[in-house]
Amino acid sequence: MCINAENIRVRDSVNRGEFILVSFIRTIIMYLIVIFVMRLMGKRQIGQLQPYEFVIALMISDLAALPMQDSAIPLWSGIVPILSLLLLQLSISYGVLKLKAVRGFFCGKPCVMIKNGTVIEKNLRNQMYTLDDLLEALRLKGYPDVQSVQLAILENNGDLSVLPVSAAQNVTRGDLDIREPSDIVTDIIIGGCVMEDNMELLNIDKKMLREELDKNGIRSARDVFYCYVNGAGQFVIQKKGK
Repeated sequence: MCINAENIRVRDSVNRGEFILVSFIRTIIMYLIVIFVMRLMGKRQIGQLQPYEFVIALMISDLAALPMQDSAIPLWSGIVPILSLLLLQLSISYGVLKLKAVRGFFCGKPCVMIKNGTVIEKNLRNQMYTLDDLLEALRLKGYPDVQSVQLAILENNGDLSVLPVSAAQNVTRGDLDIREPSDIVTDIIIGGCVMEDNMELLNIDKKMLREELDKNGIRSARDVFYCYVNGAGQFVIQKKGK
């Protein structure tokens, strides 16, 4: 009986050792796979992820955890769904780059929260954004007074971009008559897609845009890779590469 008990203890010890080794190897494999997948998804910080990217990242982490926790689950049951999500993410990202409709559906679009010192209540409700959240974001940006804000835009990643009125701006090189390029720009064309909301915001009509394109020898907005209006009201246009 003593011999059998000793054999059982030895066998249990061997089984535990094998289980630990297998779990260790499976964990390393899943870790490397997740790192590989996240690298292919692109270099972004968590706060910069689009909603669809954040959801896919969460799903990948859950799928990778299952085979690591239970050795009875085959590795392929975690690897195949992870690779499927990677393929889905790459397909969506390609559609976001090429099609404005896809970009609007998956990423949304920036929303104006304050214009000329007035909070736009409708947009607050549409974005599920409380006034307290807005005021807190303004304080973090250094603008506790709403009246000092000419334009505040809620970006797709949840960050708030603030353009102050001239009187609320800090002294700059321009105030000292030191010329430098303005860093305040408004996108007009991105990847051949015209941002009509931004054109309306700057009171730019299609005729004015057409004239600017003609000046640069561009026949259609589809031939423009990037076009924006800087703080001086000048159009900056970059053609698509061949």
